[in-house]
Amino acid sequence: MRRFDLPSAACGFLLNCCVLLIPAAAAESTDSIAPTAAAVAPEVNFEPGPEYGDDVRMFQGISGLERSPGGRLWATWYGGGVTEDRHNYVLLVSSDDNGKTWSAPTLVIDPDRDGPVRAFDPCPWIDPSGRLWLFWAQATKGGGGDPFTFAITTENPDDAEPRWSAPRRIHDGVMMCKPTATKDGSWLLPTAIWYRENSCRVIASTDQGKTWRLRGTANIPDPKDRNCDEPMIVERKDGSLWQLVRTRYGIGESVSTDDGKTWSPVTPSDIAHPAARFFIRRLRSGNLLLVKHGPLDERTGRSHLTAYLSDDDGKSWKGGLLLDERAGVSYPDGAESEEGVIFLTYDFDRRGEKIIYMTSFTEEDVLAKKVVTDEAQMRVVINQATGENPAVAGK
Repeated sequence: MRRFDLPSAACGFLLNCCVLLIPAAAAESTDSIAPTAAAVAPEVNFEPGPEYGDDVRMFQGISGLERSPGGRLWATWYGGGVTEDRHNYVLLVSSDDNGKTWSAPTLVIDPDRDGPVRAFDPCPWIDPSGRLWLFWAQATKGGGGDPFTFAITTENPDDAEPRWSAPRRIHDGVMMCKPTATKDGSWLLPTAIWYRENSCRVIASTDQGKTWRLRGTANIPDPKDRNCDEPMIVERKDGSLWQLVRTRYGIGESVSTDDGKTWSPVTPSDIAHPAARFFIRRLRSGNLLLVKHGPLDERTGRSHLTAYLSDDDGKSWKGGLLLDERAGVSYPDGAESEEGVIFLTYDFDRRGEKIIYMTSFTEEDVLAKKVVTDEAQMRVVINQATGENPAVAGK
């Protein structure tokens, strides 16, 4: 059974499904990507069969997590294939008990079962109106070639089986880190087309997601420093925008003081980190949450995921709650409840154990550098795939 909303064109954008009637915004840049097979909207599979079962999936990781207004948690990631390859597809599950138990996949997005188009880097986001977006990227050549960002939305994210809009192409590039809603009402998508000039691209909407347009770009000056970007944007208390970027040297930073139209060149930040995804977000308290690998001043590998807090917009950091010390943990993403509980997902050992985890904690736990509250949960398994990966078999 397909759970799409399909009203008439007269309904207007006030209804969820009317995103189907709005064409994807054209890129306003001179290096827009020419449409390819990756630019075609896929079918959404609401009844995934055994071919998408945990027991056959040989690879999975790169997870995202969001929380609905009523408290339902949604987790997404991508898997399939033996690694990051043309057989990748996106999965979505949910929990109505604060992450203690999780559903089987409620949908799969697999644009091309046999390739060459892959679906990857999904990201869930609750917008200011309470609508849930599921973004993902499609490409035949990876983020450095022909990526396009797509999305579906639902107005009833508290439901276990919500009604979704049909897929809609949003813009060029990969968007795999949460959007930022600014005080002036803009929604900013941090996208990227890897390894290029001006690869960190800010796509903006001023009409609650009805249309999206390129607003500005940030550039990593030296080509040898460029990586997969994975930019994240924080609006500072003074109104400036702070963009943190994954680079070969770790975390770069760029600042905009004109609502994202122009950005300073990306330069090394004071936060030591490997070339890997991190997570930064404004909390309800006004503090910033940063989840990274290892101590603030030490560049580690993909291990020792640790949470820190800042009450001065990132000038200094406090606490240090170690979430998982093992090698092979990566890609944190999370959300916060109205009560101040932080829910975070990350992956572990993408081709071996193939586990998608959730952990929950509070600011009090972060400042204490240990679990001191009853709300904390560590290493809750959202999903584990068990298909044998030939790349690690026999090890």
